[in-house]
Amino acid sequence: MEKNKKMVKEVLPYVVIILVVVLIKIFVFTPVIVNGDSMLDTLHDHDIMILDKLSMRTKGIQRFDIVVVQVGDTKIIKRVIGLPGETIQYQNNKLYINGKFMEDSHGSDVTYDFDLVTIPDDMYYVLGDNRTDSVDSRILGVIPKKDILGKATFIIYPFQHFGSK
Repeated sequence: MEKNKKMVKEVLPYVVIILVVVLIKIFVFTPVIVNGDSMLDTLHDHDIMILDKLSMRTKGIQRFDIVVVQVGDTKIIKRVIGLPGETIQYQNNKLYINGKFMEDSHGSDVTYDFDLVTIPDDMYYVLGDNRTDSVDSRILGVIPKKDILGKATFIIYPFQHFGSK
């Protein structure tokens, strides 16, 4: 009996550490890898970022946030352009939200015109920063909030890209 208590005392801290790490990974932060060039020049293929799940719940999703979206079995990283209840349109490489021009300095290339889109409640319109090479809402349609896994704002590797985006 005394031997069992001693073993529990020795093992318990490790079990608690593992439990805390797993809970943090599930509910707060987890690493995510950029796959492809659709977010150039902001993010690069194979950058490793921290996916922040908590701030999405506490601060919500804002225009121009970089988010990770679950599309089928794939995770994609895109920038939020349109919010629920808005209308969005690109004309002559200019962004219009609810009919008013809005500066968008994130696109690294030409954003081809697309017709007016009305974004339903709990949905978002996302684009890659590399607008000529991105599978985004122009192809996928609006993105349900439930498919947005969190915000990706901090690169941890490679070190020459280290920092907030």
